[in-house]
Order: sequence, then C-alpha cells, then structure tokens
Amino acid sequence: MPSHKDEIFIARAIALAKKGVFTTDPNPNVGCVVAKDDRIIAEGWHHRAGEAHAEINAINAIEDAEGSTVYVTLEPCSHTGKTGPCSQALIQAGVKRVVIGMLDPNPLVSGRGIAHLKDAGINVECGLLQQAAESLNLGFIKRMRKGLPYIRSKLAMSLDGRTAMASGESQWITSPFSRADVQKHRASSSVVLTGINTVIADNPSLLARVDFELKQPVRVILDTQLRIPLEAKILNDNGETWVLTCHDDEHKIKQIKQKGHSVFILPEKNNHVDLFEAFELLADKQINTVWIEAGAKLNGSLIKSGLVDEWVFYQASCILGDHGKGLFELSELHRLSDKFDLLMTSHRMIGHDTRITFQQIKK
Repeated sequence: MPSHKDEIFIARAIALAKKGVFTTDPNPNVGCVVAKDDRIIAEGWHHRAGEAHAEINAINAIEDAEGSTVYVTLEPCSHTGKTGPCSQALIQAGVKRVVIGMLDPNPLVSGRGIAHLKDAGINVECGLLQQAAESLNLGFIKRMRKGLPYIRSKLAMSLDGRTAMASGESQWITSPFSRADVQKHRASSSVVLTGINTVIADNPSLLARVDFELKQPVRVILDTQLRIPLEAKILNDNGETWVLTCHDDEHKIKQIKQKGHSVFILPEKNNHVDLFEAFELLADKQINTVWIEAGAKLNGSLIKSGLVDEWVFYQASCILGDHGKGLFELSELHRLSDKFDLLMTSHRMIGHDTRITFQQIKK
C-alpha cells in the first residue's frame, strides 16, 4: 500500500521528468528517484533521445542502490534499443521495490518491464499519481495508443474575436508575455504546423525563439498545390521543414529537397491535403505533439475534422471591429444546431491577456 512518503517521492520524480520537456523528443519525459530509509539518495531524468534513461542516470549517481526503493514516472523498459533495458539494470542494482507512475503506453511492450521486475522478486506497485504521470507525455501516449500525435491549435484574438484588421495587419494583437508563452509551447512541441496561406501572407520562420537548450521543432507546411515560394524564410534558415502536398511537381520537389528539406505527397480530400493522412504520417515519423499556428481557413477545416485535442486561445484586451478577420472560416454554418461546442479546460492570465484552453465536444 503506497504511503505518504511514496507520493512525495513520485511527485519529485514527476518534477524531474519536466526537466527534459524541451530536449527528449521523440522519447517520453521520465523522472526517477532512488530512496532508502525514507530519504532520497539519488535522482535522475531522461535528458535526450539516444542517451541514458532516467533510471540509469539515477542508479549511476550512487555507488550502492541495493535494498533501495526506486520511484519512476513511466514503467521501466524491458527491451534493448539505443540503450539497454532499464528493468535489467534495476535488477542488477539489487533494488527491492519499484513504484511506477504509469504503464508503458506501447501495447506491444506494456507490462513487460513490470513482469521482468516481479520475476526477479522485486516488489512492484504501479499507478501512483497516474494522472500527473500521464500529463507528462500526452503526445507520446496518444501516438502509442491511437497512431496520431497530440494536436494543439493556437489562436490569438481580440475581445470581439478578431485575429487581424481587415487589411490583414495583425502584429501585435497580444502582449509580449503571450508571445513568450507561445514560444515555450513551440519549443516543447515536436512540430509547428501551418498552412501555405500563412506562409505566403506572413513569411514566418516558426522557429522557437527561447533562451534555453532545446530540440527545435520541425516546421510542417500543408501546401496542397505546392505553392511555397523557394525564397520563403522557412526554406532558407537553419531549421528543418517538411512540406505536405498533393502535387507531384518533380522539379520543385527537387529544389526544396536541395535546400535540405523533405516533401511528402499525400491524398487529397475536399481539394486539400487530407488532414487525417497528414497527422497519421507525422505519427509514423515519431512526431508526438503538433502545435498549429494557422489562419481561419485551415482552422475551419481543423474544427470540422474533430482532430484537434486542444484549442488554445490568447485573448487580448482590445477591440478590432466588425470588419476584422475572424477565427474560423465556416461559411456553411447557417443554423444554431450546426455550431461547434467546446469545453473550457483551463483559464489563466498571461500578462494583461487571457489564455483559455478548450477541448472540442464531439457531435
């Protein structure tokens, strides 16, 4: 039966796991604590993909882990990849008990690490602070269970729900605090995705501009007719860009690839790149989380698709008027019964702005 101390130690492991949020992709964020006699004797977390896992970093931080209890946010792996199996390392270290936040979400290996530990006579308990442990890796979990990444779409708007003036002028609706918050969301995502209309209109780079170590997200462009200008910033900086298109212009594809980027040809649906196929491709490429910064047209298609897990609205304290540009292009909505319903899941102040997060209620 877990004790109050167990909760304290697994909570510490969860806090440690968050240290890797900007660098571990596509691996999950994992933290680990080693305790003996109700005292922490070692800590570790997973720093980067391909490097030692959290359990190994913690065990290696001490000379003797025999008889200790290990607290880890995710079930220790039981297979050999770029590193050896953590379950075997714990067995060899002589630990007597392992407390786990959540099972490995990969259905092909889930439970095997626990079975390996139990077969060696180690006492194992799983599911302590499970919800908090799961919140560390929403994208990794969804990719493993459903074959799709976790998808967030960001929208910035005025109090009257406008994203820009009628002329298209939009810099800046929100405050520097909100813009800095967006950069952190970019930095913690596997991909920053937008549509070709945004690339042509704004010529963004979509790199995460932060002052700490990170693995820069891949920029993904949905470009049905392969209209992306070869001189676009997103093709001429130091970042990696993937263009998802339905057009097979071999010459232009070659030019984009010569710049060091990738082009993927996907099926068309309703005269656009099939969104489900696009996100399924990203999951196949080990993309855990997608952060979308797009215009009304793509966001209209996204809300109709029902594929977005979270809608993140930054609302500024200003009015842009009835001629300003709206959030969603949904010209086919004519009756109240056609509306899309959202459920608010969080609400907080970011400087003088408000960040409100919603989940879409399925029809």
